[in-house]
Amino acid sequence: MRGLHTYQFGTPGAPEVLALHGLTGHGRRWEALGADQLSDTRIIAPDLRGHGRSPWTPPWGLDTHVSDLVRVLDEHATGPVVVVAHSYGGAIALHLAQAIPDRIRGIVLLDPALGLDPENMSRIAGLVAAYPDYTDAAEARSEKVHGAWADVPADALDADLAEHLIDLENGRVGWRMSVPAIVSSWGEMARDFVLPPKGIPTVLVQALRVQPPYVTPEFRAALAEHLGADLTIADLDCDHMVAHAKPDDVAALVRKLL
Repeated sequence: MRGLHTYQFGTPGAPEVLALHGLTGHGRRWEALGADQLSDTRIIAPDLRGHGRSPWTPPWGLDTHVSDLVRVLDEHATGPVVVVAHSYGGAIALHLAQAIPDRIRGIVLLDPALGLDPENMSRIAGLVAAYPDYTDAAEARSEKVHGAWADVPADALDADLAEHLIDLENGRVGWRMSVPAIVSSWGEMARDFVLPPKGIPTVLVQALRVQPPYVTPEFRAALAEHLGADLTIADLDCDHMVAHAKPDDVAALVRKLL
């Protein structure tokens, strides 16, 4: 089977960043960061399995994501990377760090979604299964504007719609993703969280406008106790799409680990 569809942004030969999008996303979401704030790095940004232009075939669990990403690093990275990971990508990043700690220079977790309430995850997965698409692009855009994308600049939202929203066979529109993969992944976020190996510098960013929060007090406390001085915590006044809403802050946090 072919590997993940992988974008590369920034400068060839520069320090390397593996950028992981969140659930329902795609790798091209990192393009603006790679063109502007982190243009002097080399960003390796795959579409995760079940998303975008990568294979949509199962299995869709965390172990498979880790295997896929090891292959991405084998093909595209020249040495250890800093991982910047958003939402569900944060859960994947921590499992990846446990699997190949020697290939990870540091981790930046952008409002990671992991160790979440199983009942709530079940409810959301059910809603995704029941309502997977939209009447038209205006409805899809409205959902984002009135949700997690409320503080994202309009041009970034328009670019995301142009890349990620597609016409469906039923005459409606939907995101370029596998709905079964997405439903499965909400279940993965209910798994107990894991922590990065000791000694890997880690930045935890919590988006303060997200309520209820994806970053639980239990995870924050466990991370702080486990990593000690190797942990930096940044609380940002934004909604869930941290890299779009606060690109300068995110770039500065990534640079701390490069």
